[in-house]
Amino acid sequence: MKARRNKKQIPSFRKLIKTSKVKLENKLKNKQFKQQSTLKKYRKEQRKLRQAVKDAVSKKPIPLENPKEKRPGKRIEREEEEEAALPLDMMDEDDLQLMKDLGQRASFLTRDLSSSEPVHAKKRKHEHIIDKYEKIPRTLQTAPEKELIHLLPIKDKSGIIPQTREKPVTDSNKDEEDQEEERELEEEITEDPIQELTIEEHLIERKKKLQEKKMHIAALASAILSDPESNIKKLKELRSMLMEQDPDVAVTVRKLVIVSLMELFKDITPSYKIRPLTEAEKSTKTRKETQKLREFEEGLVSQYKFYLENLEQMVKDWKQRKLKKSNVVSLKAYKGLAEVAVKSLCELLVALPHFNFHNNIIVLIVPLMNDVSKSISEMCCEAVKKLFKQDKLGQASLGVIKVISGFVKGRNYEVRPEMLKTFLCLRIKEVEVKKDTEDINKPKKFMTFKEKRKSLSRMQRKWKKAEEKLERELREAEASESAEKKLKLHTETLNIVFVTYFRILKKAQRSPLLPAVLEGLAKFAHLINVEFFDDLLVVLHTLIESGDLSYQESLHCVQTAFHILSGQGDVLNIDPMKFYTHLYKTLFKLHAGATNEGVEIVLQCLDVMLTKRRKQVSQQRALAFIKRLCTLALHVLPNSSIGILATTRILMHTFPKTDLLLDSESQGSGVFLPELDEPEYCNAQNTALWELHALRRHYHPIVQRFAAHLIAGAPSEGSGALKPELSRRSAAELFEAYSMAEMTFNPPVESSNPKIKGKVLQGDSFLNEDLNQLIKRYSSEVATELPLDFTKYLKTSLH
Repeated sequence: MKARRNKKQIPSFRKLIKTSKVKLENKLKNKQFKQQSTLKKYRKEQRKLRQAVKDAVSKKPIPLENPKEKRPGKRIEREEEEEAALPLDMMDEDDLQLMKDLGQRASFLTRDLSSSEPVHAKKRKHEHIIDKYEKIPRTLQTAPEKELIHLLPIKDKSGIIPQTREKPVTDSNKDEEDQEEERELEEEITEDPIQELTIEEHLIERKKKLQEKKMHIAALASAILSDPESNIKKLKELRSMLMEQDPDVAVTVRKLVIVSLMELFKDITPSYKIRPLTEAEKSTKTRKETQKLREFEEGLVSQYKFYLENLEQMVKDWKQRKLKKSNVVSLKAYKGLAEVAVKSLCELLVALPHFNFHNNIIVLIVPLMNDVSKSISEMCCEAVKKLFKQDKLGQASLGVIKVISGFVKGRNYEVRPEMLKTFLCLRIKEVEVKKDTEDINKPKKFMTFKEKRKSLSRMQRKWKKAEEKLERELREAEASESAEKKLKLHTETLNIVFVTYFRILKKAQRSPLLPAVLEGLAKFAHLINVEFFDDLLVVLHTLIESGDLSYQESLHCVQTAFHILSGQGDVLNIDPMKFYTHLYKTLFKLHAGATNEGVEIVLQCLDVMLTKRRKQVSQQRALAFIKRLCTLALHVLPNSSIGILATTRILMHTFPKTDLLLDSESQGSGVFLPELDEPEYCNAQNTALWELHALRRHYHPIVQRFAAHLIAGAPSEGSGALKPELSRRSAAELFEAYSMAEMTFNPPVESSNPKIKGKVLQGDSFLNEDLNQLIKRYSSEVATELPLDFTKYLKTSLH
């Protein structure tokens, strides 16, 4: 019969190796587990044993002895000391060995019953001598104890032998004599008083100290800058000078150190964020250069953290008016130190937005934007504005906006308006309008291997792989942040901004923050979602109608409404006639004095309302606004007149048929009604721009030029055309260019000199001769005081 074949397959060599490795690992784990469990059991047993011994010792009674008798313990100790003090070099080796053996075989009788230690335990270095001493019964003190002096111990082969000596007794008379001599010496010393420095000498000494400190700071700073990686430890030395204790120079030195450290961190900080090392990275071996770099980064981060904590503490001390125990720095100097600390924090906020602890700096700076001190508040607001202007990506801006929004809400909207005005400096031009839809802004994805295999041939797959590799390399070479990330950050930032604005509009309409909110809405209104347009326009109209707003705030409302309608609001069928009426009605309320408040906003409103919405504006409305603007140009300052006339010129170009206002003949029926507040029904077509002839004789040459240009019909070419420097600028730019903020005319106004130079007349030569004689006669008469009787005139009037 055939032998039955074994169906079980023989495992391969590789499988055998693999299996054995797994088994070995399991065995090793089991062995370790057993060892750990046995160790735990052993420790537990030892703990229980020690506890039992302690309990037994504590319960054992102490034997009573006669206190008058000499203690055998003391005698034994002295004998042992004497034996130990014997020189062991004199003894034979056999005798020495015998003594050691006897010491090991200590009997039960020689053992100290009060101790709980084992018989053959070795003496430890730190014996509990006090505990042993306390267990021995007390004796009555019959004779005064002799005072001992402890000398240096002796060490030999047996161990350390303590040495003592009795203190010699001195006579009391000698002691008294010595004390008197010492007193005389002290009196002689105190007779010479310390010379007090004069003010001049004190100032010279202070200057000298300060110069030494400055040199020390400069030396440390230059050493760190020359080689930051090697001299990173000197940062700690420099930072320790923040705790300067010399009261003469403490404040100045601390200020210098704060500024020096701030500049150092700005210079030596890398352009990336330093993350903490993981345990695996710490355990791996690295090259010397890598290790040196790691040590530098670790030291830099720790010192930067401590520096920020010091600055925070300085600000807290100033806010809480806490005086330190050392009294080195006075309370008056706290404000100066705090201002320098805040300035340094502001500089670091702007200079290092990418580095560690930037969010901590934001949390420190934002509350200080609302500080009672105006200088500190302005400093922090300017720093935040600067950060917003230079932040291209939007990561740092988002962090600041989150903290400001939370702070404003937490304070119940009772904050400075300057905090919200910083939002106007945000660099946001586009956002994800429909971020929920999948069609918009889809990120480009590479094809998976399965997709390639289904749709592409082998050669096409090869080409596709090469293209994708090239595209990845190009992206890395550009080293720029993706537009998708930027758009996402900007969208999130603007959402928080609008949430803050809408909360204030809803809950705090009479807050001083309202102008800043309306100004911000006017700037970012074109980015608001279309769903909010109707509600927002209703809120703006109710605010205007309430009458609680100032003139400038109402102008901001109008500007916001038209910014909404000029962006995505074009698709909405809304007629904002009430906003046109409000602006037309309130144009004459514009400030005509030196402040020129509101003129710039009016020019922006007219541009948005009439020029950009030319298709929705009727001719009657355009005529009414042109007429009212020309009348307004007579009342205001020259730069405002130039801006208004520039706007009129643009409107005449935008609406060509408005040139009928230059004709004195009436067009159609009706009479012009300048007092009517409705621009559509005031019959502006039946009037003329007579104001331009008055402006043609204006004292400012640019106003004259604009008036003559408009009278000629605002031609683009020919003798009546404007120069390019005037025609190519917008109305707002011309308003700023010819501003009178410095109380000077731009260009200078020519003085009017009389053409006929006759004889110069002085004094009373201007008057008629008869009038001169009459004046002389009345002035020469002596004034006599007569009683006034009003009743006679009253009687005559009654008759």
